[in-house]
Amino acid sequence: MWGFFIGRMSGMNTTNHAMQNIPNVDLIIEAHWVATVVVNAPLLEHYSVIVQADAIVDLLPTVLARKQYTATKLVRLDEHILIPGLINCHTHVAMSLMRGIADDLPLMTWLNDHIWPAERAMVSEQFVRDSSLLGCAEMLSGGVTCFNDMYFFPQATAMAVNQAGMRANLGLAVLEFATNYASDADDYLQKGFEAHDSWRGNALISSSIAPHAPYTVSNLTFEKVVTYAEQLGLGIHTHLHETRDEINQSEAQYGVRPIQRLAQLGLLGPNFVAAHGVHLLPHEIDLLAEYGCHIAHCPSSNLKLASGIAPIASLLQNGVNVGLGTDGAASNNRLDMFAEMRLAALLAKGVSEDPTTLPAHQALEMVTINAAKALGLEGKIGSIEVGKQADLVAVKLSDLDISPCYDPISHLVYTCGREHVTHTWVAGELRYSNGVYANIEPIELKEIVQTWQPKLRQYKH
Repeated sequence: MWGFFIGRMSGMNTTNHAMQNIPNVDLIIEAHWVATVVVNAPLLEHYSVIVQADAIVDLLPTVLARKQYTATKLVRLDEHILIPGLINCHTHVAMSLMRGIADDLPLMTWLNDHIWPAERAMVSEQFVRDSSLLGCAEMLSGGVTCFNDMYFFPQATAMAVNQAGMRANLGLAVLEFATNYASDADDYLQKGFEAHDSWRGNALISSSIAPHAPYTVSNLTFEKVVTYAEQLGLGIHTHLHETRDEINQSEAQYGVRPIQRLAQLGLLGPNFVAAHGVHLLPHEIDLLAEYGCHIAHCPSSNLKLASGIAPIASLLQNGVNVGLGTDGAASNNRLDMFAEMRLAALLAKGVSEDPTTLPAHQALEMVTINAAKALGLEGKIGSIEVGKQADLVAVKLSDLDISPCYDPISHLVYTCGREHVTHTWVAGELRYSNGVYANIEPIELKEIVQTWQPKLRQYKH
């Protein structure tokens, strides 16, 4: 049930309305529909979301809201649905400048012959900051308010996140081999912890430890990751069972499949996010469920790299929490959560041969509350509830190219695209509206592309 907050708020500015005793709040959003993404809650019609500072303080019918509140800022969305901010559960946002650099290749060829050589030549703090800002802009315009990242120079990504005004969980990348960022696993960990400390007081940025993958991280390093994650209360974010080759290599080197190796090393648990999870046997799905792990499903990237199709229906049926991610723009080409929602739902139906598998409302949960749970942020974001952060997105449902609309939730998943996003708020602040960013100038993005594209062109497939 909703515990509606109706009444007085301590410290609220009521100077102009003392006679009527009507509180004035920072923001009221009046929407035709509100999808709260709260379990068993109905789709709300003609409701208002009341925002004070960075939080939702009330949610009630618009006719009542107009009597009980005034606002410094009022936004009327008569043709829109208001939804929680979308969460990209797995990406490498600083790879946005590598979009399309090496298409139509197998994963290991893509990595060894194109991506890693380009990274060795180009990746720097400035590159990561510039490329991350490009990716943040793309995501904000598509209704993404938070992303779960894994890349080098996380402090540079944090700079872009701060400029964009987004929310992010930044992975502290760990590998065994040297890159432009660090020399060995211990160096990665040390630099990662320094980055973590640098944004400790930032309400919009959190951290996880991000060992790249079982095929690039040793047992000793994984054991250190477990220890540090427990000591610091951080999540663990890694690639897992993305390709059959990865599994074959693990069996040849360690005698077990990757997930069994990680279980033996103590990595599995409710703070563990596995990106991809394409090739999972039934008992491995049971293992993920038993430990309360999370899967970041990346359907577009998995298809584009011909990695396969993750067993999402089985994961969901067995109680594994599944969020959706894009992966990086270099392996997806888009950081588009509307595309991932639609594709995930369609693939699940096609593979199961059951059209009731992964219905629209569940696909929406995967890009909101499920992803928030994976990041340990479900108490702050992922649904529209009193007390949560005002991470909100307005989607216009009345455009002729997507009309008529009979079921707004179904429409979101199967009909709408990111181009129908009109407003994106993060922590109560409007960060994107109808093609205009609050803190990003298009000329800066254009200059970033013009600076780096000629340098990267030589690595194109």
